[in-house]
Amino acid sequence: MNYFHIDKNKGSIHIYQQIYNNFIKLILDGEFSTHYKLPSKRELAEDLNVSINAVANAYGQLLEEGYIYTVERKGYFVEDITQFISLQPNKKHGFPQDLKEQPETKDGWISLSHISTDSTMFPYHKWVKCIQKSIKHHQQDLAKIPHPQGPYLVRKSIAIMVSLSRGVICEPEQIVIGTGTQPLIQQLVATQPENIKAAVENPGYARIYKLLKGINIDTFTVNLDEQGIDVKEVQKLNPNFLFITPSHQFPNGTIMPISRRIELLNWASMSKDRYIVEDDYDSEFKYGTDNIPSLHSLDRNQSVIYVGTFSKTLLPSFRMSYMVLPPEMLRGYRQKYSNWIHGSNTLDLLALSYFIDSGEYAKHIKKMSNHYNMKRKELIKELESRFGDNIKITNVPAGLHFLAEFKTDKGYQEIEERAKKERIEIYTIRRFILEGENETKGRIQLVLGFASIKSEQIKEAVNRLKRVI
Repeated sequence: MNYFHIDKNKGSIHIYQQIYNNFIKLILDGEFSTHYKLPSKRELAEDLNVSINAVANAYGQLLEEGYIYTVERKGYFVEDITQFISLQPNKKHGFPQDLKEQPETKDGWISLSHISTDSTMFPYHKWVKCIQKSIKHHQQDLAKIPHPQGPYLVRKSIAIMVSLSRGVICEPEQIVIGTGTQPLIQQLVATQPENIKAAVENPGYARIYKLLKGINIDTFTVNLDEQGIDVKEVQKLNPNFLFITPSHQFPNGTIMPISRRIELLNWASMSKDRYIVEDDYDSEFKYGTDNIPSLHSLDRNQSVIYVGTFSKTLLPSFRMSYMVLPPEMLRGYRQKYSNWIHGSNTLDLLALSYFIDSGEYAKHIKKMSNHYNMKRKELIKELESRFGDNIKITNVPAGLHFLAEFKTDKGYQEIEERAKKERIEIYTIRRFILEGENETKGRIQLVLGFASIKSEQIKEAVNRLKRVI
């Protein structure tokens, strides 16, 4: 009896797997009834013209998985298998078209994205050396699950680094390393009571806003003025957590002055359940003057939670961020996450520790600051030359993006559609308007990044932008 055909052509799957797969289909489709006796191994081998070993391997796998059972001296039989329930019998199998993805192709595109960095300048050979050191000296660490907050050695390196570069004085124990700012913030708010309130800047970082709303945190937006977030609105809302970017406001670029910083710190100090979350996402890049001290460096009441990332200084794909918790909040964090399995790659984290301790990280920041400043100036010069009086740039010498306002008769949707046709990656301000509208007739605002664009692409990028606007 021919049960099925066996393909013996070169390149086809193993014969025993073909037998195994075909029997599964016959059993599940109901072609073989419960307790149906299967042919002996020899009979099936002769029928299919295959080796007995192939049949034995197939039967062995079917037996192991519970499709068949054996009775001594009688042979193999089909097991009594629970039938599938089909709640939607007429529904066709297959993946829904609306969920399918197309491979990303960026050939011919030029990016003015604020998200990317210049990967061509990354010191890969030095990073590899740090990885090699980690493998040589930390094989035992690589064989273990790391501390829930990340390896102590790495936290110690970060603690020293932020104290020197950002004035953040903390112990390694206060640092929590994570795979990005979003998961760290999600962990942070999960340690709090359910009825907390949060406030974020508007315009601001939409990913954090959507994260907080998505996990049912009562979240409000606070408008900005020329000095940053409006303190009077903050006082009126009285949130438990205030999320801000004081050193380089995202996306406006404002650097918060000292008076506004002190106002916010004074507000937070008036209650034990008020915290400011300082997102210092690209503070390493300040051009022409020294870096702006962090808000955390001014905090005298342990009310600031400092959040930093290596996505802008190294590579976004590394997914390495960290937060510095006040001692009382750290105590609650440890109670909540004592059994947490850390998600970062330990080898990369150890390499980061060597990269920082050897001084290579500081060298890299200095090199990239000069490199980014040069590209920033070139892009601004070309934009002002081509657009003249039709452009107004918020020229804050910091970070990896700036805000530009253009005179145009086109709206945001048309601008975004035309940019796709011109193959230029840009982001309009409406992406970052969390509540309300920002449509001003005759004007649009773009958040222009300059980190990943090549110098030789700048003229062409502005040409395309000119055609879009």
